[in-house]
Amino acid sequence: MARAELMDFDRALELFEPVIGLEVHVELNTKTKMFSAAPNDFGSDPNTNVTPTCLGLPGSLPVVNGQAVRYSISLGLALGCSIAPSSRFARKNYFYPDLAKNYQISQYDEPIAFDGSVEVELADGRAFEIPIERAHMEEDAGKLTHVGGSTGRIQGAEYSLVDYNRAGVPLVEIVTRPIFGAEGDAPELAKAYVATIRDIVLALGISDAKMERGNLRCDANVSLRPRGAEKLGTRTETKNVNSLRSIERAVRYEIQRQAAILAKGGSITQETRHWHEDTGATSAGRPKSDADDYRYFPEPDLLPVVPAPELIEELRAALPEAPAARRRRLKEEWGFTDLEFQDVANSGLLIELAETVAAGATPAAARKWWTGEIARLANASDAEASTLVSPQHVAELAGLVEAGTLTDRLARQVLEGVVAGEGSPSEVVEARGLAVVSDDGALIAAIDDALAAQPDVLAKIRDGKVQAAGAVIGAVMKAMKGQADAARVRELVLERANA
Repeated sequence: MARAELMDFDRALELFEPVIGLEVHVELNTKTKMFSAAPNDFGSDPNTNVTPTCLGLPGSLPVVNGQAVRYSISLGLALGCSIAPSSRFARKNYFYPDLAKNYQISQYDEPIAFDGSVEVELADGRAFEIPIERAHMEEDAGKLTHVGGSTGRIQGAEYSLVDYNRAGVPLVEIVTRPIFGAEGDAPELAKAYVATIRDIVLALGISDAKMERGNLRCDANVSLRPRGAEKLGTRTETKNVNSLRSIERAVRYEIQRQAAILAKGGSITQETRHWHEDTGATSAGRPKSDADDYRYFPEPDLLPVVPAPELIEELRAALPEAPAARRRRLKEEWGFTDLEFQDVANSGLLIELAETVAAGATPAAARKWWTGEIARLANASDAEASTLVSPQHVAELAGLVEAGTLTDRLARQVLEGVVAGEGSPSEVVEARGLAVVSDDGALIAAIDDALAAQPDVLAKIRDGKVQAAGAVIGAVMKAMKGQADAARVRELVLERANA
């Protein structure tokens, strides 16, 4: 795939105003699917979590999942939306094999939640209010695997396989209004917004929100208009971007790509586009359909959803803290400086750090491991840090260091074993034999050997040149394969030298 010509980002902003819109799809973690009793389980064998309804078989009828409706109302309330006293499902018609019945049950002109807003903070602490147009319920589509091509996409593939396990999984799609005024912050704002939505759904407990699994996905709409123009430019929609880092990169890329085309007098095609993580570029998908192309009409097999006012108020009363308020509270509770807390916020690992502290680690230790060694491993493998290790394992690792079972150096080796799938920190310590040697007898034997081998160093220590002990400590640590507490070794070296 040839990389498109790009304009310098700052130059693009001089010529054009970027306008973005974001559509975030949240899979709900209900036990069953949106319209059938099929299990809603990730990772099952293909086409095992299905019913006649999932497969679009004649005579099968949908039944609304009540828990999915309650989750959707909670999410709408958390987004500051009004909840519709009555909302209706619609059929969205399109011919594609990922939904066997050739239409998707969604909501169109009568969504369950509408007219909201959410506060989003950028890395430097500035706040943006993002307008929410709607949040509507729908079912997810199945998963296609294209076989035989070089890109994994349908172009050039010999055939495609369909897994309907995901077909019918409950979804809420959150659609923003056009976002104006972001200017050069547009890429970062898109990332921060999706991170905020992730924080909200995790706090509500309504989704696993694992972007690498597709539990939470973002379609990023980008358009440019010349400075001073009122009419919006033609938009593109980069589909199913599934990491925070990629959302920021995809929006930035589209701004630069579209600016280069428009500056030369070209025009933008209204289309969907695919994001390629390996090349950091987008490529053309299909022409973007408008609502009329889907021939929406009310779903004849389902009644309107009419939530009781008492239920709405019950769910409103159970809402958790807003993400911005939670950040302010955690910063105070943890005693972090502005710089320390900003370091955590910028890493996108605030939830993981909070869960690590809840699992027993100190805030300082949690921050140290997540923003230090775990972030380094994530960068080395081009992965999301949250996918490498669980907060519970990080807390366990920090506890082993605090207890003196591990040194920091040994703990890094243990962490690598955990990331490699060798088990929990304790299991890796046992399997690899990495615990600190706490037997003074073994340490003294190694120290006596090192002192005997370096009589000149021994003489210097006895003459009061304590810094000379470093050579003996290094020899002992090498002999113990790094599995000794250097501070304890130093104490014993000085004791033995002056005995």
